[in-house]
Amino acid sequence: MAKKAVTYKAAGVDTRSADRVVAFIRRKVSAIGGFSGCFPLALSRYKRPFLTAATDGVGTKLLLAARLKNHRTVGIDCVAMVVNDLVVCGAKPLFFLDYYATGRLTFTQAKQVIEGIITGCREAGCLLLGGETAELPGLYQQSHYDLAGFGVGIVEKHRFIDGRGIRQGDLLVGIASNGLHSNGYSLVRKVLLEKRRLSLRRRVPELDESLGSYLLRPTRIYVRLILALLERFPIQGMAHITGGGIPGNLARILPRAVDAVVNVDSWKVLPIFPLIQRLGPVEPREMFRTFNMGIGMILVVRSVHAARLAQACRRRGFQTFCIGRIVRGRGRVRLKEL
Repeated sequence: MAKKAVTYKAAGVDTRSADRVVAFIRRKVSAIGGFSGCFPLALSRYKRPFLTAATDGVGTKLLLAARLKNHRTVGIDCVAMVVNDLVVCGAKPLFFLDYYATGRLTFTQAKQVIEGIITGCREAGCLLLGGETAELPGLYQQSHYDLAGFGVGIVEKHRFIDGRGIRQGDLLVGIASNGLHSNGYSLVRKVLLEKRRLSLRRRVPELDESLGSYLLRPTRIYVRLILALLERFPIQGMAHITGGGIPGNLARILPRAVDAVVNVDSWKVLPIFPLIQRLGPVEPREMFRTFNMGIGMILVVRSVHAARLAQACRRRGFQTFCIGRIVRGRGRVRLKEL
């Protein structure tokens, strides 16, 4: 009697599910379908173009998406974490690629993730050029997955921003975040879910919505705002506030001869942060080293431009705060009032 042949599906990989996902993506994104993506690079409008590149992921926020069976926003997160890193150099994002790996590929989950990526790319004004969908049984639990992205942008050499122009007397303009974005979720889960055992589906009075819906708010995409500001204002440096918080990210653009003094009482902190701090409890400095604390992006500008720049942000629906200034120093970030 012949032995039953072993199939790829029996080993945990269903190629038909993958084919269905690819077919869905092709219907949504015309550029996808070959072995590699092809982007038409129009260099005639540039004199000395620089290509910039960035990569990032969504992190353990994905565990909350899996727990809530809601994957609609994490694709936006993935795009946002990459394109926000590109635009702080002054670069316009050109294209984005994703890597989506899961223990068991299901069309419903993949569709939600990919629709979020498409939404994020549209919001950032860049092309979803391609990606990889991998079914990896044994490496991930069936309902779990990882999501990472890679993006490329372009900027004229003389418009590349790296903080070298920052000098004493410049002001720090903070642009508001809309929540946790995609950082610090291991601490969030430790405090709110493991230690305090809060329900993700229960409404939290401080947040005025369920905990789960608040925690799944997608990372804000600042690309169109920043590109518009760069057309009107000279910006000396920009920091995307991600892992490491304000101290860790702002320090990356400071020249060695100056410090950034940040007044932590100069903006209204979003309610999720004092909630985490109180329920932990978590030390204030640990909060600032882990979370954005309500500031998603910091722009360093000459004092003469700060008020008009803030006004331009507000007209586009972004709340801003003057959160500090540049002083003589040694390339450090000082958190005043902590």
